[in-house]
Amino acid sequence: MPAMLPAPADPARRLAGVLPSVIASLAGTADAPIGLGRARSAVVALVDGLGAWNLGARRGHARTLAGAMGKKDVVRTTFPSTTAAAIASFATGAAPGAHGLVGYRTLVPGRDVLANQLNGWEQGLLPDGWQRRPTQFEAARAAGLSPFTVGAPRYANSGYTEAVLRGSDYRPASSIEERFDLAREIVDGVDGALVYLYVPELDQLAHAHGWESDRWVAALERVDGAVAGLVARMPQSAGLLVTADHGVVDVPAHRHVFIDRPELIDGVRHVAGEPRCLALYFEPGLAASDRAALVQRWRDAEGERAWVATREEAVTAGLYGQVDDEVLPRIGDLIVAARSGIAYYDPREPDRGAERMIGQHGSLTDEESRVPLIRFGGYETR
Repeated sequence: MPAMLPAPADPARRLAGVLPSVIASLAGTADAPIGLGRARSAVVALVDGLGAWNLGARRGHARTLAGAMGKKDVVRTTFPSTTAAAIASFATGAAPGAHGLVGYRTLVPGRDVLANQLNGWEQGLLPDGWQRRPTQFEAARAAGLSPFTVGAPRYANSGYTEAVLRGSDYRPASSIEERFDLAREIVDGVDGALVYLYVPELDQLAHAHGWESDRWVAALERVDGAVAGLVARMPQSAGLLVTADHGVVDVPAHRHVFIDRPELIDGVRHVAGEPRCLALYFEPGLAASDRAALVQRWRDAEGERAWVATREEAVTAGLYGQVDDEVLPRIGDLIVAARSGIAYYDPREPDRGAERMIGQHGSLTDEESRVPLIRFGGYETR
């Protein structure tokens, strides 16, 4: 029988609670989802694709990070466990059902088009206000703090950056080491600094070569060394957190599942989401009996190796948090989230480059959804 949907994580142990907790620690207020010590400035390094499971499996190559990570230094990311949704939740403190970025590629209601949530702004597909919530950087500025983002130059002026990082002062730096050095310079010179430091390299290498590759491990060693260097040189009054937006699983080509079968695609207008978490949008006007039959065919075909849930079931289960009415139609009519080590592909896609990716994420498994929250400096548990 199909697997039951997992229960939502404890609200106090979610990625969305990190920045509100850091702001509380800097502003000296008590209302925080995650308890942190008082600090005068803080760095929050988000290492894209560094799941708690990935880090634990390569702990010998990351002795600073792994050595500081206790059993409780783990939080859950969003569903789907994908960068567009997760960093938006990290930056706003809100669930995808509130901020509106409910996946990697989703339907734009009323336009009958699919939009990539990371670059859809540049393509003119996403309207103003698509990201629907104020950011934690705006909240930090209102509290008298000085929020910064330290990231790669290529992201400085992207539509996604403008939508989810509003209120922060973006400071570009090219390499991993340069970003950590720049973060240290900011906390050295600015009281009340809140620095969000973004590291995309591990995720990029995982997609291209797999997280089990030598290249991924080498990048992990660089991150670990940069963290150690920052811990050794930052002010004692500063706190450092290292977290991630999702973990990664490697899916070799022989584990690809192609969905271009009449019984699975008849009645489906759009195939969106991503390979580990499909979002299927049905044809408008599809009769209720035909919708129910289509859902059942997916459950019969994939229910043993995926969570198969209708939009209503996923929302009721709380997977997207509280879902605003405007956001509801952005969620697929049917969600297919891989439970075993597979990835779904539609060979009718004109661009099949995604099939070359090895590292994948997006689903509900622990490997993809549990991420570290490691404390250093003023935030270190004593």
